[in-house]
Amino acid sequence: MDTNPIVQLLVGFVVGIIIDTFYNTLGIHAAASVFLVYLRIYWSRVMTPSGGYDSGPKINVRTQGLGWFLTYTYPLVFVHVLLLLFIEASGFGLFWYTMTKVFYSSIFTTVIILIIQYLFYKKMK
Repeated sequence: MDTNPIVQLLVGFVVGIIIDTFYNTLGIHAAASVFLVYLRIYWSRVMTPSGGYDSGPKINVRTQGLGWFLTYTYPLVFVHVLLLLFIEASGFGLFWYTMTKVFYSSIFTTVIILIIQYLFYKKMK
């Protein structure tokens, strides 16, 4: 939460371009990742509680709670997958088919994120 937004955007680009390198997808993941980070910066401001966060906050399901975490995570995952799949589809020709893929992919990804959160993050005391 305290990281400089420019650094966040650069990290998003680097992660996306690394994925593009291995999948040979010519910047699709880089574009979706940078857009995700850009939205995350503003979404984090919207989701910040009125009292703010403690110093060095870690966003995970154990510290923030399941409801807050899903409200924070799912819209970001949905927009990321939406952009990724519509760029891959090269347009809106198969709109409803692509939207179905976006819906199920974003739910699947969010469930995987939750499983990882519960497996690897300990509850704060």
